[in-house]
Amino acid sequence: MISTSLKAYCKDIDEWPDSWKYDKPDIVTGEKILHSVFIPFLDFLISKKLTKRTIKRHIDNIWLLGGEIIERVNMDESLRDKDGLSLVKEFVDDSGGPYSRHLHSETEMDSFDSSCRKLYKFLRSLNS
Repeated sequence: MISTSLKAYCKDIDEWPDSWKYDKPDIVTGEKILHSVFIPFLDFLISKKLTKRTIKRHIDNIWLLGGEIIERVNMDESLRDKDGLSLVKEFVDDSGGPYSRHLHSETEMDSFDSSCRKLYKFLRSLNS
């Protein structure tokens, strides 16, 4: 279930799995990531009363992370069997996220890694 507040920030969030896909199985994998990890994380960020600009930046970076994960699943089909949480944990850690060829400046890479680190901390807090 997508909260009204998240929908206000990201009207197309339902379409993310389709935007990441290379082939039909990617939609199922993308939905696992979106619903088990990304939506709870983005709702958490919204609850923190961050600025609208900061939340939008994290939303953009998390969308990019989803695409990077799906790309890597297509390079290593054995990853497809993992649940959404395990997939995300495969690619984010305390140093940031995976390399993205879509990022063209150090500023963009720093922003992406910042969002990935924040996601990593959020996931670790769930295990505490």
